[in-house]
Amino acid sequence: MTSLMARFRRLCAARIAVAALACMLAGGSLARADTPPLPGFIHDGTLTVCTNPTLPPMTFVNGTDMKAVDGIDMDIAHALAAYWHVTLAITTMDFTGLFPSLAAGRCGLVASGIIQLPQRERNFDAVAYQDTALVIVARAGTRPLGGMAELSGRKVAVQAGTSYSARLAQENAALVAAGHAPMIIQQYPTEEEVVQQVLIGRAFALASQDVELAYRREQLHGRVGVIFTPPYPEYRHFALYIRKDAHDRALLEHAIATLRDNGQMATIAQKWAITPDATQALGGSAPAPAFRWGTFFGALTSAAFMRGAFITLAVAVLSHLTAILISIPMALVLNGRESLLRTGVTAYVALFRGAPTLLQLLFIWNALPQFLPFFREAWFTPFLATWLALSINESAYQVEINRAALAAIDPAQALAGDALGLSRGQVYRHVIFPQALRIALPPTINAFISLLKTTSLASVISVQELLAVTQIQVARTFEFTEYYAAALVYYLAMVFFFLLVQKRVERRFAWADQYGAGTHAS
Repeated sequence: MTSLMARFRRLCAARIAVAALACMLAGGSLARADTPPLPGFIHDGTLTVCTNPTLPPMTFVNGTDMKAVDGIDMDIAHALAAYWHVTLAITTMDFTGLFPSLAAGRCGLVASGIIQLPQRERNFDAVAYQDTALVIVARAGTRPLGGMAELSGRKVAVQAGTSYSARLAQENAALVAAGHAPMIIQQYPTEEEVVQQVLIGRAFALASQDVELAYRREQLHGRVGVIFTPPYPEYRHFALYIRKDAHDRALLEHAIATLRDNGQMATIAQKWAITPDATQALGGSAPAPAFRWGTFFGALTSAAFMRGAFITLAVAVLSHLTAILISIPMALVLNGRESLLRTGVTAYVALFRGAPTLLQLLFIWNALPQFLPFFREAWFTPFLATWLALSINESAYQVEINRAALAAIDPAQALAGDALGLSRGQVYRHVIFPQALRIALPPTINAFISLLKTTSLASVISVQELLAVTQIQVARTFEFTEYYAAALVYYLAMVFFFLLVQKRVERRFAWADQYGAGTHAS
């Protein structure tokens, strides 16, 4: 009887275990069923979003923490990540680098206040998520326009890399066809620089989006106003962009529709106080304050500026040291006999001295992954790409400095070393290189100082160096003078330090002058 009861208990326990396992499996399948299907642009459970953080309220750095990217687009990105139950990774960069990075696979989605346009949709898929309109803005008190033809012969500023210049070019074609003078279109890297051209009177008007300018109300202090809203049907929606894929586009459209249906899109719009009436939103009259010393000193002592200056210095030092190491053997080849290797080095120098530094940087970051996919991996960071690009570019200049320094050494010095029984390596180490160093040092330090300022180009591929930090803070606050002045102090401090180093080094390695030599001889 006892054995029978024990067997019964084991049978019940087994059935309970099977039932529990079935419930767990059912629960797991239900959990999986609740998770929407993931689009192909999500990799390893991470949604990577590229954005330009200088376009408030769509996307901008909200405060002094350079990693705190905020705005409408970022709220939507977080909502999409939560919808798909994945991790969100945000990559910031210059506006002109967004679509090349998307094409190179460095990001799965671009969200940066970008208009949905047919010409962009030839190469990428776009999903609209927010209504907007293109507006023409001028200084406060400017008479409203009756049409775009009234801009004939006037200067109009736009942000580089946007579609505004192409659209205004179409208007210019119509003006010329009608016998009128075309608009003078001026392009600037960032939106805040565009607005600044109107504020200082360099441009008559600017083209932008009503949502962004409405958000600028407090920053602009009523100094600008909308003078015309062109009836362009294509400028009606902001859109998220992905690589061409009909299935992924359908999944993204469904996700945006879900966020709209459950009220999340409305909540985001309410949070950022989006108004369709841009004219009313810009209608303030508060006077603009004078130079804000608190902002200036706050920037000087901020962790963001210090970190930006450190990155600037680190990029310059690493790139120049690498360039010196690369250039020394090439200089020896150039000073040697004619050979195929010498021809190759000559071509290398001509190529990288002839191509613009910015083009080389963009090619290495955006084009190289198209040919060599392993450059798309996480190890190839913007910092590493900048280091590589600037090292290669600087080595083409440094090799000429080293070549000239080596050629300036009297050949008799090498013969004297040979007569003393020194090997070829010892001759270069103990005789030629020390003398060449005296000659090469001043132009080398000058080249380094120039490279220190060239590092500002790295902001294009999202390296948060000093100028990038400055531009982001200016975009957030529109306090141009204060932040530019703070950046100037940092650059001058670094440059003057190395100028002082240069003078001390030159004094240490200077040749004795003829007067001094004659005095000692007597």
